[in-house]
Amino acid sequence: MTYQWNSKETIGLLGELTGIPSPSGYTMEIMKKIEKMMDSWNVDYTTTHKGGVIATIKGENEDRHRLLTAHVDTLGAMVKEIKPSGRLKLSLVGGFKFNAIEGENCLIHMASGKTVGGTILLHQTTVHVYKDAGTAERNADNMEVRIDEKAFSEDAVRELGIEVGDFVSFDPRFTATESGFVKSRHLDDKASTALLLQIVKHFSSAAEKLPYTTHFYISNNEEIGYGGNSNIPAQTEEYIAVDMGAIGDGQSSDEYTVSICAKDSSGPYHYGLTRHLVDLAKKNDIDYKLDIYPYYGSDASAAISAGYDVKHALFGPGIEASHSYERTHTDSLKASAALLYAYVMSPLVS
Repeated sequence: MTYQWNSKETIGLLGELTGIPSPSGYTMEIMKKIEKMMDSWNVDYTTTHKGGVIATIKGENEDRHRLLTAHVDTLGAMVKEIKPSGRLKLSLVGGFKFNAIEGENCLIHMASGKTVGGTILLHQTTVHVYKDAGTAERNADNMEVRIDEKAFSEDAVRELGIEVGDFVSFDPRFTATESGFVKSRHLDDKASTALLLQIVKHFSSAAEKLPYTTHFYISNNEEIGYGGNSNIPAQTEEYIAVDMGAIGDGQSSDEYTVSICAKDSSGPYHYGLTRHLVDLAKKNDIDYKLDIYPYYGSDASAAISAGYDVKHALFGPGIEASHSYERTHTDSLKASAALLYAYVMSPLVS
């Protein structure tokens, strides 16, 4: 039996994942969903103190291990200040700019467990009033949340239950088009997470067996730099981050192929393991692009920085407009799923 990638099932799962708010630091709900999925598939897993989930499927060789990781934490924000007007100032969580969220609907997650809706806007939004509406800098001083409640003072907002330190999540606006495009916030890295979960599901019940014991690490702090670089089993020899390919001027990556990263801002990925991925793509007729991401870091590079003695590599679907309103295509998801399966069934790199 070989792995048959299910586009409809993967897109459905991706829609579910993007619909669960999970900015870095506030990932409890989505990690509970991951745990329930593992339970339903009877997959052994452990939960780290940081809240990540490491699922393990034994292979024919139980002495030599490999690990693959994807992350479910996303960009987000926290309430920095409640203004006298009742509007909120934000502190950003993750590496992005305020212009990427201007005009976006959001949820404020209160300590009570309740949420209040709002919209992230420039203070000088109204062109009929503010001469600098087009030129004002989009920064922490000028951007604010207009909450959807009749609360026009600091005290009134606090009476709703909103406080400094409350998390703010962004409306993903998930859309799957008939032409095969998927548009949503947080495809980084919930697209790869969906692919990884589909592989776990397959091997939880498939007759075929993995050649090596393999760990699937669903991490929850990657966007702030330390998601999957702890609790790595000592037998792990190869560490693969399954994460987005960066698209833009000068880049090779696109929305229709799997992107294999040769180097990011941390330095080169392991040469032998990266070439192994390229060879697997060629051998299996998988459309791929080899690329360098200039302003990028992954859980794999974080593991190397933390001192782990592993071979590390990175690949995943190409994501357009990363850290904004993102887009990819089912062609890229399919190619990434194919390389994922080819890799976990391949020999370790000597």
